[in-house]
Amino acid sequence: MRIESIRICNFKGFQNTAMTDIPRFCVIVGANGSGKSTLFDVFGFLKDCLTYNVRHALQARGGFKEVLSRGANADDCISFEIKFRMEIAGIERLITYLLEIGLDARQPTVKREVLRYKRGRYGSPYHFLDFEGGSGYAIINEEDFDKQNEQLEREQQNVGKDVLAIKGLGQFERFRAASAFRQLIENWHVSDFHINLARGSKESIGDFEHLSVSGDNLQLVARNIYENYSEIFQQIVEAMKHRVPGVRDVEPVLMQDGRLILNFQDGSFRDPFIDRYVSDGTIKMFAYLVLLYDPEPHPLLCIEEPENQLYPTLLWELAEEFRGYAERGGQVFVSTHSPDFLNAVQVDEIYWLIKEQGCTQIRRASEDAQLVAFADEGDQMGYLWKEGLFGGADPQ
Repeated sequence: MRIESIRICNFKGFQNTAMTDIPRFCVIVGANGSGKSTLFDVFGFLKDCLTYNVRHALQARGGFKEVLSRGANADDCISFEIKFRMEIAGIERLITYLLEIGLDARQPTVKREVLRYKRGRYGSPYHFLDFEGGSGYAIINEEDFDKQNEQLEREQQNVGKDVLAIKGLGQFERFRAASAFRQLIENWHVSDFHINLARGSKESIGDFEHLSVSGDNLQLVARNIYENYSEIFQQIVEAMKHRVPGVRDVEPVLMQDGRLILNFQDGSFRDPFIDRYVSDGTIKMFAYLVLLYDPEPHPLLCIEEPENQLYPTLLWELAEEFRGYAERGGQVFVSTHSPDFLNAVQVDEIYWLIKEQGCTQIRRASEDAQLVAFADEGDQMGYLWKEGLFGGADPQ
């Protein structure tokens, strides 16, 4: 499953803009305040809408008025259109999800929610889910999708006006497209990693299946992989040995008081160092590798400024790991301010954000003839960015 395009309207600084033909490994650059964090918050907002409801997601961001783009009318809608590819009935299809959020009697309401894709090679997309203001329908016999003579059956449903239809319907297997998209959103990982939370001993009881957004359960996840997926843990160790000079081994250790720590073995010393005393960069690289080698990987990762605490030469290595994750079937969005990281990225993997009259616009490097020509000559993207060749990206 891969997100292919996103259109955003009236969400904070994104008044009307789109990303198209999105690769599996996608790098976002731009000046401070250009909208990189807001772009990632689109994913966080949609996940909050699904996990809780639209009212909660808006309130966590200051309410509808604060989320709605400046200059928009109060009766305008915040809207998202996401196109993604997934296999249905043995065929990979392009599916479109449309969500429009507005006010009804001053209350946040899902004005429109649609999930659609084509029944055949030609013709208009068929609506498999279509809701307005809490009422609508969903197709319940998607297994007959390719049988042109079969009548697709609609089931009328009602949900709360501020609740996504895919939240309820996505729990049932018979609503296949809704269920698949719900699972995609639920498993998005928008990282907000904190070194200080990842360090130190931790209680051995807690969430151990996936690395948390902040990384505060690193020891638990590492131990789970160490004990139950030994081959994968060895891959992580081998990657650490290759990426971080001096590291020979890593081992999660259960102490006598029932707490967990991480031991890092430096090849120059007999005794290991506990994670409290190793460098920030070592902890961060290990955490990224635990995330990237997850036995049940996330379909989408969003990671802001991974260059923090990492030595510049490690950034090329980290970009390789992100690209490897994408090549194994995931999708990775990374924002960066680092020319060193950007030097490891290909021209068709880069988008940059600019502010025009207070609104964010998205441009793609591969659509800039000059950047493509320089790339063809062997120039690296980070150097071109420092030279100001990403038009409008520099602070004004």
